[in-house]
Amino acid sequence: NLKKIKFMKKKRAFITGITGQDGSYLADFLLKKNYEVFGMVRRSSTFSTKRIDHLIESKKIRFDYGDLTDTSCINNLLRNIKPNEIYNLAAQSHVKVSFELPDYTAEVDSLGVIKLLNAIKEICPNSKYYQASTSELFGGEKKTVPQSEKTSFNPKSPYATAKLYAYWIVKNYRDAYKLFACNGILFNHESPRRGNTFVTKKITRGVSNIEKKKQEFITIGNLDAVRDWGYAKEYVEGMWRMLQLKKPLDLVISTGKATSVRKFIELSFQHIGKKIIWKGHGVNEKGYCKKTNKMFVKVSDKYFRPNEVQYLCGNSKLAKKKIGWTPKTNIKELVRIMMDYDLKYDDYGEDLT
Repeated sequence: NLKKIKFMKKKRAFITGITGQDGSYLADFLLKKNYEVFGMVRRSSTFSTKRIDHLIESKKIRFDYGDLTDTSCINNLLRNIKPNEIYNLAAQSHVKVSFELPDYTAEVDSLGVIKLLNAIKEICPNSKYYQASTSELFGGEKKTVPQSEKTSFNPKSPYATAKLYAYWIVKNYRDAYKLFACNGILFNHESPRRGNTFVTKKITRGVSNIEKKKQEFITIGNLDAVRDWGYAKEYVEGMWRMLQLKKPLDLVISTGKATSVRKFIELSFQHIGKKIIWKGHGVNEKGYCKKTNKMFVKVSDKYFRPNEVQYLCGNSKLAKKKIGWTPKTNIKELVRIMMDYDLKYDDYGEDLT
């Protein structure tokens, strides 16, 4: 028996979007679980692998160039890799950008998923498939809080609408072709590896730059948008746990705690010993340092969405029951982790291990 265990073949995982926040944390996590990890990276004229450079340099992962919009590329990758588990984390994932690039968002976030599912159906139907879904499906009506697997969907952006198609096509292929395919409906999750254009990273990086005297103030959109923010490093474990089930389930992954953008800003400034007081209303509202009365936060309608999602807060009781997943990091600790990193480094990539 010991001989059998010793020579058991490692599980193979294929991650699309491996260079992103979630993909890089998932690669780290799966390597610790003794997986062989393969990733798909979109080719560009500049290097975009900072989050996984520590894995590339140590030759712990293998990655190939590819794109969800290219059917032949996806087919070839699956034939060559023969993965046990597939995590589709690739997407045009910025909600505001989806209003500016609706065609591209649909091409990647909707049609890319069906291309991937068709390839799985034909090439590796026994592989387990995880689809990165999103809390944006719910639309953020306060009357529906907390949002769970039973909450009705009401997408309010091209991004959310594209993701809704992906959600339903996963369910359809699961039922029609008996694939192990599931949707992880993850609420907002952040980390030092978050992209600089996302609001949490924009805040912590901006506040850190103010402390370093590299920036005078930060410019924000909707201060009163409320989100359920967790730690991305923990959320990737939820993805993995979902694929260890015997039967596929669609699950909400969240903290169950809601925090406004305004509060996230206040917590970030508290980390550098500054208390923010607010003056004005709407787009004229500004945040000032209580001690010096210096303006540190201003609002611009440039950063408002055409269709705002006001309140997202999840109920992940089913995830706790079915896969034993619970969040461990609260909002104050999450802000501390991000602020400590941004105060130390000017950009992600210097020390992301």
